[in-house]
Amino acid sequence: MMSPFVLAVPSKGRLQENADAFFARAGLTLAKPRGARDYRGTIAGLDNVEIAYLSASEIASQLARGTIHLGITGEDLIRESIHDADKRVMLIDGLGFGSANVVVAVPQAWIDVRTMADLDDVATSFRAQHNHRMRVATKYINLTRAFFASQGVVDYRIVESAGATEGAPASGTAEMIVDITTTGATLAANGLKVLDDGIILRSQANLVASRDADWSREARETARVILDHIAASARARKYKEVRTRFAGCNAALLAEAHNKFGVVSPFGGPTSSGMVTLHCPPEQVYALASFLRGHGAETVSVASLDYVLDRENPLFARLEAFLPK
Repeated sequence: MMSPFVLAVPSKGRLQENADAFFARAGLTLAKPRGARDYRGTIAGLDNVEIAYLSASEIASQLARGTIHLGITGEDLIRESIHDADKRVMLIDGLGFGSANVVVAVPQAWIDVRTMADLDDVATSFRAQHNHRMRVATKYINLTRAFFASQGVVDYRIVESAGATEGAPASGTAEMIVDITTTGATLAANGLKVLDDGIILRSQANLVASRDADWSREARETARVILDHIAASARARKYKEVRTRFAGCNAALLAEAHNKFGVVSPFGGPTSSGMVTLHCPPEQVYALASFLRGHGAETVSVASLDYVLDRENPLFARLEAFLPK
């Protein structure tokens, strides 16, 4: 019996809602046939796909172990929890949700500390004065160590945070923190500020592939189908379809439209009757229509696109290049 292709999706909250919506836009409907509380699901029309609903951190762990093929999780979790991440997993596509930054934050009262270089100076003075290193509270131990090393900061020690990291300086358990933030409002409410060059990682939800999963011929074909849907949906959102027909429509006019408005002609130049179909960036549609009417078009129709399927799929091509031969 063929092993299922396992796609892991966040199991709750806004991340699950956004993941479901992302796949739905691509024409891939996720369902839970045995009820909303079940932690296994399916994709309509892809009988060999099993959806695993897991926490974002567990998705990162299972990608590292190769027990799932694809998963949606944050880049921060990938970079923190997987050693040599770029060799073991592939970030196929950023999904535009779940955005947050991993940052270095210090007390607002440290008015002379604005950069990592300032922090290095303060850390050295702190150790000389107190005979121990400054403490950094964080859940991001590996990211912190790598970033501080890249900035030449050595006089610190990590205090692993088990709770609300932003409260550590006020409670006296650490002098500064490394944490994840979306707006910075929680940090400010706790009397903290982000250093000017203290953004360690700009993270978002990603579709991630595991190199160590069982990438059989059937699994690769399933991945191709899934990524074909995703790429087709992404291409469609980049354009509106513009149609017109008039005698003056020719290759030279279309070349001018391409240069001015970024349009493409997916089906070639105009027919003998002057009929043409163009794909135009949404923000240029009115300007293009005005241009065409100015050159003789009586009517220009504009329509939204659901999917644009090309022969080549760059998402799958990148995945194939990453996987073992």
